[in-house]
Amino acid sequence: MFEHFFQCPYCWEEISVLLDPSVSTQTYIEDCEVCCRPIEFRVVFEEGELVEFQYSDIEQ
Repeated sequence: MFEHFFQCPYCWEEISVLLDPSVSTQTYIEDCEVCCRPIEFRVVFEEGELVEFQYSDIEQ
């Protein structure tokens, strides 16, 4: 597992997510561990290296 830090698009707190480099392309939704609002992630690994990490709030 690979720990990656980023800033929540809602509460602006720095949080981290655990990423699995064995799956090359991932898109998923996970709640912020501070404010519990949903964040959509897009993650791409190439040869075990993180090459793309995008995240965005989910407008409701």
